[in-house]
Amino acid sequence: MIFASDNWSGAHPAISAALSTHGAGMAAAYGSSDLDKAVEQRFNEIFEREVAVFFVGTGTAANSLSFAAVNRPGGVVMCHREAHVVEDECGAPEFFTHGARMAPVDGALGRIDPAQLRHELARFRPGFIHAGQPMAVTISQASEVGTLYSRDEISALAAIAHEQDLAFHMDGARFANALAATKLSPADMTWRAGIDILSFGATKNGCWCAEAVVFFDPEKARQFPYIRKRGAQLFSKTRFIAAQFMAYLDDGLWLTLAAHANLMADQLRDALAHSNRARQAWDTRSNEVFAILERPVADALRAEGAVFYDWNMPHGSGQALNENEVLVRLVTSWSTEPADVERFAAALAATA
Repeated sequence: MIFASDNWSGAHPAISAALSTHGAGMAAAYGSSDLDKAVEQRFNEIFEREVAVFFVGTGTAANSLSFAAVNRPGGVVMCHREAHVVEDECGAPEFFTHGARMAPVDGALGRIDPAQLRHELARFRPGFIHAGQPMAVTISQASEVGTLYSRDEISALAAIAHEQDLAFHMDGARFANALAATKLSPADMTWRAGIDILSFGATKNGCWCAEAVVFFDPEKARQFPYIRKRGAQLFSKTRFIAAQFMAYLDDGLWLTLAAHANLMADQLRDALAHSNRARQAWDTRSNEVFAILERPVADALRAEGAVFYDWNMPHGSGQALNENEVLVRLVTSWSTEPADVERFAAALAATA
């Protein structure tokens, strides 16, 4: 009953097989192999336009180098108050941009509020050099608390960003889960809604180590090869990342895996709905579930073998825990078995 993180899951057999198949023999290095080019074309097909795609090793690298690509002197990235880039990346965005800052913006349950974004941007008066200058807006899809932006919500934020000539970036560590939940196409969730740059995550969803930075206007990516190299993310044997993506994207495997993870989360949500000693903290639609448990219940579940993390209550959630309660995060993955969810539901019921 491992619900700690989808980072704990292994590689899907098709991914492992692709690594084995493409690992033999010789291939051109540094992204110039036939396999690399084939995967780049596959990204064009998925997003229904020509894109510029660059493989990197981690989501933190994808986010940080994306910001480096659009940095300005005194640059500021507007992000949600609890975004991964500000809470969980150890200052990497600041480091790789050589000093840009993350400016928090409020919004309910992981999503930036458009009015709050306008309010925070207004604090940076043109010509007031002491405050620096905004350079980008970033959102997480799915958010850090399992919620999703609708296409209209993305478009509304894009309009604000573009009014001020700011790049609009999406952290898509769980991009496939968001697509599987919303049934939107990759194009509709990104460039058609106003996204300029996407951190395309695959590691959490069945790959071994495969992330990418996608520019929806290739002209804006002309300097990125140098930024990636300087950031130590130009792999010599990029075919090993390309091989993962080839299998991941083949026949819609990536969306199938994400849909399974979401379904397992749905079953967890159902178990919580039928418990009188636990409840879902807020509605989620992706593969993350947040539950409020009585502390003895959390202890009992862990004693039965369930693994999950305690979590901080988000700002502005409107909820308060009593001294006998704890907020926990439960994350499912492509490899979560229905039997694991059933065991968890049975253990939860037994605490009543």
